[in-house]
Amino acid sequence: MWTSSEIRQSFLKYFENKGHTIVESSSLVPVNDPTLLFTNAGMNQFKDVFLGIDRRSYIRATTSQKCVRAGGKHNDLDTVGRTPRHHTFFEMLGNFSFGDYFKPDAIKYAWEYLTEEVKLPKEKLWITIFDNDDEANQLWQQVAGVPADRIIRMGEKDNFWSMGDTGPCGPCSEIHYDRGLEFSCGHPQCGLGVCDCDRWMEIWNLVFMQYNRDEQGVMTPLPRPSIDTGMGLERISSILQGVQSNFDTDLFVPLINAVENMTGKKYDRGEGGFAFRVIADHSRACTFLITDGVLPSNDGRGYVLRRILRRAVRFGQSLGINEPFLYKNVDVVCEMMAEAFPQLTEKRDFVKDVIRLEEERFLVTLNEGVKKVAEIIKAAQSKGLNAIGGEEAFMLYDTYGFPLDLTEDMAEENHFTVDKDGFNRMMEDQRRRAKSAHKSENAFARDQLFAELLQNIPPSSFCGYSRFQDDSQVLASIKEDESVTFAADAEIIIVTSSTPFYAESGGEVADTGTITAAGGQMEVTDVQKIAGWILHFTYDSR
Repeated sequence: MWTSSEIRQSFLKYFENKGHTIVESSSLVPVNDPTLLFTNAGMNQFKDVFLGIDRRSYIRATTSQKCVRAGGKHNDLDTVGRTPRHHTFFEMLGNFSFGDYFKPDAIKYAWEYLTEEVKLPKEKLWITIFDNDDEANQLWQQVAGVPADRIIRMGEKDNFWSMGDTGPCGPCSEIHYDRGLEFSCGHPQCGLGVCDCDRWMEIWNLVFMQYNRDEQGVMTPLPRPSIDTGMGLERISSILQGVQSNFDTDLFVPLINAVENMTGKKYDRGEGGFAFRVIADHSRACTFLITDGVLPSNDGRGYVLRRILRRAVRFGQSLGINEPFLYKNVDVVCEMMAEAFPQLTEKRDFVKDVIRLEEERFLVTLNEGVKKVAEIIKAAQSKGLNAIGGEEAFMLYDTYGFPLDLTEDMAEENHFTVDKDGFNRMMEDQRRRAKSAHKSENAFARDQLFAELLQNIPPSSFCGYSRFQDDSQVLASIKEDESVTFAADAEIIIVTSSTPFYAESGGEVADTGTITAAGGQMEVTDVQKIAGWILHFTYDSR
C-alpha cells in the first residue's frame, strides 16, 4: 500500500525525470500578494511568472505546496469533518510549464503518472473538459486513449479558470475517479455534471492558460501558453490506500488515534466521529500556520487561525476534554510531516507554546460561554422555539467573548438556528457607537493624554506567545498625578519594553500576575493596549 510520503515523493520524482525542477513549497503567507489571505493553490508562488513579471532559471517546475482554504473567497472551514474530502489545510501536488509544453504533454504526463506510476485502473478514470475545448477532447482520446463516452463537456463555472477578472485564463480538464456504485447518491441519472455525490472524486485539475482577457472581456491567444496543474495529496492518498475517506488515510489516522487516547473514546467513521475529524484537521492547520509565522489575533490571518484553534478546543470539550490538549498534537503532525517540511521541527516548541497559551486563555471564555448557550437553548426549548436570537448571540460575543461560529456549532448540535442577520446588525450598531465614543471629548482627551505622556517612550513588544515571564526594562510609570517617572517605584500604570502579559482584546480578559523590580513587587490587575503601548495597571502588593 502506498504511504502519503511515498506518493508525494513519487510525484516529484516523476516530474523531475521529465525535466521539471523541484521547487520548495512557499509559505502559507503569500509574498507580495495582498489579494490573498493564504496560499491556496500551487500556482500562487508562480503568479508573477505566469504574468511575465518574473523570470526563473527553469521553465518547468513541480511542487508539493502547503495550502489553506479557511477564509475569504476559498473557505472550506464549515464543511470540514462533514464530508470525506474537505480540509482547511491540504497539500497540492502540481506540475507547471512556463511557455514550454502545452496540452499534449500535460495530458500525457497526467495520464502516464496515474495509470503507469501509481497504476490506477484506466476504466475508473473520467474526464471533464470545457464546453468548446474540442482540442482537449481529441487529445484525451488520442494521447490517453480515453473513450469518448467518458469525456464530459461542462460550462465555464466548472471547467474554465482565470487568475482574476482580467489577465491569463483558459479552459481546464479535470480527472475524476469513479469510486463505484456503493458511493452513489442513488439518483437514476447519477453522473458527472448531474450530481456532486461521493462516487465521483475529482483528483487532478489541468489548467491550460492560453488566453489573455481584457477589461471588455475579450480573450486573445497568449504568445506563450502555459500549464498549471493541481492534485490534492489527501484525495489521491485515499484512493491508493483503498479507504473511504481522506480522514482514513495515514495523513489523519495518527491524529485521530491521539484524540482517542486523550478521550478514551472510540472514533466513529460516521456522524459520531465529526469532532475527531475536526480536531485532526485543525491540528494540521494550526501547526503549519504558526510555523509560517501567523499568530492568533483579532483580525486578518490571525483571526482565522484563532477561529480554527478555538473551534478545535470547542470540539475537544464536546469529547470531554476540559484542559489544553491541542498543543500535544503538534508532536504528531511533526512526526508525520517533518521529513517533507523540516521547518516544523525547528519551530515545534514555539508552536506548542503558542497553541497552549491560546487554549488556556480561551478555556476560561469557553466554559462560561458554553454554560450560557446551554441556558439560552433550554429557555428557548421551554417556549417551543428553535432559534438563538441575534441579540442573544451578540450578548454571548460581547459579554463572554464567545465567537459566533461556536454559537452556531452548538445551535446546530441542538437542531437550532442562529439569527446571523440580527447579530450583524448589533455588531454594526456597536461599531457606530464605538466610533462615536472614540470621537467624544473624554475618549479623545484620554488618548491625547497618553500620547503626550508617552511620546518619548518606544512602543511595547508582546512576547507572551513564546514565554510566560520576561526580564524587561521599565520604560515609564504613570502615577495618579499623571507624572511620568522612569523607575519601578510608582503605582497605577507601568510600561515596559516587552511583556508576556496579554492585553484585554476582543472580549477576552487580560492576563494578571506580578511585576518584580528592585523596589518591590507590583500586582498586575489589568492590562490594556493603547496605540503601541501595553499598559499594566498595578498596585503595590507589599
